[in-house]
Parts: sequence; C-alpha cells; structure tokens
Amino acid sequence: MRWRAMEAGDLDGVVAVARIAFPDHPESRTCFEERLALAPGSCFVLEGERGVAGYLIAYPWPRGAIPPLDTLLGGLPENRDSWYLHDLALLPEARGGGNARAGLALLFGQIDAPIALVSVNESAAFWQAQGFVPQDSPELRAKLSSYGPDARYMVRGVTKPG
Repeated sequence: MRWRAMEAGDLDGVVAVARIAFPDHPESRTCFEERLALAPGSCFVLEGERGVAGYLIAYPWPRGAIPPLDTLLGGLPENRDSWYLHDLALLPEARGGGNARAGLALLFGQIDAPIALVSVNESAAFWQAQGFVPQDSPELRAKLSSYGPDARYMVRGVTKPG
C-alpha cells in the first residue's frame, strides 16, 4: 500500500471507505469533491491492491472553528491561521501496519502551521500519540454536539523539519 495525491477518480473509493470508517457520520460524495477542489495538495489516498484503502483530507481553516458535518464550505475563509484535518480513514485491512502514521507524516511534512481535528470513534488516544492536544471550552463543546459524545477538538502545533 502507498499514499499518493487524491484524484477525482478516487472519490467513489473515498466515499466507500468513509461509509465503513465513519458509519455514524455520513458525508456525501459532493462534500469530498469540494474538499478536493479547495485543497488538492493536502488530499491523499492510500492505494491498496483493490483500490482506495484509505484517505486523508486537510485544508486551511481558522483555529477553533469546526466545519459542520456533510456541509459544503463554499470556499475557504480568509482567516486561515491553521489547518483542519477533516478525515483520516482506513479500511480495516489497512489498519495496524503504520499506514495512518505514514499518511500523517506526508501531511506534517507539508504544513508549517497548527493542525486541528475532531477526534471521533474513541480515537483521542491515537491522536494524542501523534502530538495532538485536546482543547476544551463551552463554545467548543457546543460546536461538537453533532459529532457524538466522545468527540474531542484537538490541536497539534507543527513545524516543518529543516
């Protein structure tokens, strides 16, 4: 398996992986299509023997703002002081072999700004091991309500090596 840049022809595979990885947080193909159009340089797929085995989508976004699930953004806001890791999703057969870390290393090597995400499916411990720190406030808790009771907003300060 190898990570590569996402292309429009990968979107059906991305949707299929998302349905398995995030059954409680469905998003439309149109949503993924828009994210790819807005930030093509930070959208990747994990290519497996039978097609897309995983994907990673990130885009510039204001820190503390949480994009609503399955909603078109309409564009990127002018105030983009950080990045938002929209999804990192792997099929079950792609898990446990370092594929998630390899995809993140690809992203971290490109971005010299904080990266935020919403941890779901009890994944906070994984994200903490990647350097993300939970953030909490009444405002964030209100924004996270549609993501489920275990959702956590997390931020990682990133600097490019060099």
